[in-house]
Amino acid sequence: MSQFSVILITAPPPMVPADGNPATAKIDGREALLRSVELFLNRDPIKQIQLCFTPDFVEEGKRKFGGHLSFSGVKVVTGGPKWIDQCAAAFEKLSPDSTHVVVHDAARPAVPYDDIDALLEAAGKHPACALTAPLRSALFEVDDGGNPTALHPPLRFVQMLLPMCFSRAKFEQIVKSRQDPHASEFTLVKGSGLNVRVSGGDAGLIKAMLNLLPKPKVKPPSSPFEEAQW
Repeated sequence: MSQFSVILITAPPPMVPADGNPATAKIDGREALLRSVELFLNRDPIKQIQLCFTPDFVEEGKRKFGGHLSFSGVKVVTGGPKWIDQCAAAFEKLSPDSTHVVVHDAARPAVPYDDIDALLEAAGKHPACALTAPLRSALFEVDDGGNPTALHPPLRFVQMLLPMCFSRAKFEQIVKSRQDPHASEFTLVKGSGLNVRVSGGDAGLIKAMLNLLPKPKVKPPSSPFEEAQW
């Protein structure tokens, strides 16, 4: 049976410009990174969760969030400043029992529960999987000066979302080569367009997205005694 380790990254993902530390932005009074951690709690296949802070933030991060993370069984790892640096740092602490690695952006707290289920299921069959969402509008291609050079139909593109999931061997290859997999190596798993990354001034938008997410299915009590405990 597949066993998953989760790595939550606070550095900006590849091809995404740095914009401060959006993982610490508060969404309805609670930081995005804490909400992102909770996406992966209480899931049977997930055996380990690590949260990566950059060296310049790790002491502040431990002071602010250490109690909550420790209570949830989340380990803090230091690495950076780049995304791949944090992946490499977490790889060194990877549980030996893990067969797969989930990599998630800690600034993306609005991921439907069922999307993560679908990703984990696909990961059991493919070495590299990524959540995606369809585009609804045509795309302008622009040059370095922002001038339009081409127009593309939306059906040729999908948004790359997070989390992604890799087999342990594939993740080790990524970390050691420090190169992202080619696009053709991914199996794409359709996800929700509500899964957006926090950026400056987006707290209200992300709160609205969270309210729109479908509620996870609650496992019914297996016996009257278990029901009575509640």
